[in-house]
Amino acid sequence: MAFVDARLTDRALVWRAGPHVLGGSGRTLVMGILNVTPDSFSDGGSFADPGAAVDRAVAMIEEGADIIDVGGESTRPGAAEVTVDEECARILPVIGAVAAHPAATAVPVSIDTRKAAVAARALAAGATIVNDVSGGADPGMFEVVRDAGAGMVLMHMRGTPQDMQEHTDYADVVADVRRELAERLQDAVDAGVAAERLAVDPGLGFAKTAGQNLELLRRIEAFWELERPVVVGPSRKSFVGRITHTDVDDRLAGTAGAVAWLVARHVDAVRVHDVREMVRVARIVEAIRDAHPGEEPPPWP
Repeated sequence: MAFVDARLTDRALVWRAGPHVLGGSGRTLVMGILNVTPDSFSDGGSFADPGAAVDRAVAMIEEGADIIDVGGESTRPGAAEVTVDEECARILPVIGAVAAHPAATAVPVSIDTRKAAVAARALAAGATIVNDVSGGADPGMFEVVRDAGAGMVLMHMRGTPQDMQEHTDYADVVADVRRELAERLQDAVDAGVAAERLAVDPGLGFAKTAGQNLELLRRIEAFWELERPVVVGPSRKSFVGRITHTDVDDRLAGTAGAVAWLVARHVDAVRVHDVREMVRVARIVEAIRDAHPGEEPPPWP
């Protein structure tokens, strides 16, 4: 009996983002998190200076990041919303500098935002992916993505960061999240966004309890039915701390465990803070997962 379900080995989905063509190789992409906020749950304030942010982006690219995801508004539970102008003041200098950097020629820049106005300005500055934790809830978001020919991550969340943990009542968290993501996918396509430009994210920690996060991870293959790349962000999340009894800055090993599970299940991309370590975890798991008797593993390029 095969150890891995044969359906999981056919995950070579192509994801287009502006001029970039991602995926198609079966390798798990690593999206590096670059928060330029003063109050993010993990690294808030560390990269608020544009120079420090650009240096970190270049370092992540050198560490093997496939995508750089820039965020200018914290979406941790209870976080206060910021204005469009404030969010743009934080992210535009960084996105412009990173997108223009020679090291980033082949690495797309993503803007992590819920606001169509911010997304439009970020895409004009050089971003090619919109990572939207609200799944495109802001009117006009899909049109912005469509008109720019950008890629998009549709993440699942109920409510807003201010009240999302009041909306964790699911009959079956996996089936309900999958159905709600399917509805957002259809809305995006109906608005004119090409399906090949869309990816989905089940939204660990967003309107989910710790137990629900684990169930989503355990049954992650259920999202293959959406026939789009699946992005998952387990990095330093509170459920990792709950299980391992660790503070947010001591969750590297716990995050690595979640990433290893996801890579073994052929997830398309993981969103992480610790790029160097998670790239190495992904490449080792892939080597084990895809090993063939009598063949030596190829070196990671």
